[in-house]
Amino acid sequence: MPSIVEILIMHGALPIEHVDRINTRSQIDDEPTLQRYVQDGLVTEGQLARARASQRGMPFVELLEYPVERTAVALVPSTICRRYELLPIAVIEGKLRVAVADPNNVIALDDVRAATGMPVQPVIAESSDLRSAMDRFLRADDELSDLTSTLEEEAGPAEMSVSEASDDEAPIVRFVNLLVSQAIQDNASDIHIEPAEHELRVRYRIDGVLHEMQGAPKSIQNGVISRLKIMSEIDIAERRRPQDGRMSVSHGGRAIDLRVATLPTVWGEKVVMRILDNSNTSLSLRDLNMLDTNLETFSTSFSKPYGMILVTGPTGSGKSTTLYTTLGTISRPEINVITVEDPVEYRMAGVNQVQVNPKAGLTFAGALRSILRSDPDVVLIGEIRDHETAQIAVEAALTGHLVLSTLHTNDAPSAVVRLTEMGIEPFLVGSALDCVVAQRLARRLCDHCKQPVEYTHRELKRMRFPGTDADGNTPVLFGPVGCQRCSKTGYRGRIALHEVMSVTEQLERLTVEHASSADITRAAQAEGMLTLRDDGWAKATMGLTSLEEILRVVV
Repeated sequence: MPSIVEILIMHGALPIEHVDRINTRSQIDDEPTLQRYVQDGLVTEGQLARARASQRGMPFVELLEYPVERTAVALVPSTICRRYELLPIAVIEGKLRVAVADPNNVIALDDVRAATGMPVQPVIAESSDLRSAMDRFLRADDELSDLTSTLEEEAGPAEMSVSEASDDEAPIVRFVNLLVSQAIQDNASDIHIEPAEHELRVRYRIDGVLHEMQGAPKSIQNGVISRLKIMSEIDIAERRRPQDGRMSVSHGGRAIDLRVATLPTVWGEKVVMRILDNSNTSLSLRDLNMLDTNLETFSTSFSKPYGMILVTGPTGSGKSTTLYTTLGTISRPEINVITVEDPVEYRMAGVNQVQVNPKAGLTFAGALRSILRSDPDVVLIGEIRDHETAQIAVEAALTGHLVLSTLHTNDAPSAVVRLTEMGIEPFLVGSALDCVVAQRLARRLCDHCKQPVEYTHRELKRMRFPGTDADGNTPVLFGPVGCQRCSKTGYRGRIALHEVMSVTEQLERLTVEHASSADITRAAQAEGMLTLRDDGWAKATMGLTSLEEILRVVV
């Protein structure tokens, strides 16, 4: 029987000289040696798994392509699957087909056989694919269901549930931990825990869309909400007014912060947790997916030593990610960067971050006055909400500081009008404002399953799509299909759409003249500004998203 290394060499995956370095035949398929080949980049995990399958005459499966049967997955307890790193994928002619990474683990197969009472047919899969498939199919839903049944039987007064929560093994604690870990695993941005008349509703926001998840009985509502309040250091006795807090959890070896907000409703307190993944702070400007022209305009703006840059858009449009990415680009040891935020979403090394605390009298405006006496070069303001904050920010931009902030407007030109409506003199707005970036988030097409879509001329006209490229050719457009990798949605991840407006002399003059937002838009477009819709069309022609998704997020 040929060795795994010999099979790799026969298929051209491994240079032959690596066999010559092995002293004895017993070492040729030594596991540490094989893993070293993978770590050194000489072979891939997939090539190694295929060689294992070829050596043993066993089938090899790509789990991202394989139609895994959920009924087969349910036959084996998830604890066994995770312990031995295996996954049942189908029942064929009375045999349970099980995907494994290590076919030598006969104990694992014996345990599966004992647990199901069925003959087992092992197939080999790539280790990373297997882990990914396990994360997809071995969800916490079953354990959540078991827990809700247990909790429903045990639930009593709220005080009993809260006292149980002091024990890490208590059902309430496990239930909350499962909800949070499942949301992080599903790449959710928010967790909504909503009391209803007869149940406790749970929804995750994934790629900008809310998805209903495993709910819970009404009887455990007080215990779950109290547990979340304790973790977030929120007053558990106060149920009549909204409260804010923060918690930190460990998931997959990394610390993840969650911003927590409570809101009294007629059926009890609703809790919304925003998941703040600090990996966003390590993004580069290229990761923002700006078109080259927009990136050049934006980079020119924040490279200046002073002026104001605004990022606008609705809640959840990625404004904070854009600002932190920009801050990470311009932050250097030789400049002093200070932020004032409510709340501080991401901790950044080398940046002085100030948390607004209205109870202690530390407002945006008050904090701004203080930090301007702290010799800053760059100031980031979490949000411009009122006249006083706007006034200080404009004055800071005019006195030699680079000011970054956010504003809630529908597009970039509206930011100019919004500032004047806040009571800032138009000539000050025109002089201080250097660049405005409006942005939205659209779902990104799954690279694995997207397919070209042909639209009729009438459909393109109805969607107001330009129809042809610069050469007069109709570009290839893609649409969603759905596969295992994207959970049958056709989309995986999100992409930002941008509208970058540089405030030129012409726009400054229009600002001073109290021009309308429409007039400023026309002038900016004449100077080369791409609207959000134009940017979306460009990204659709690049195959990054679909026309329907652009129309969903852009008016």
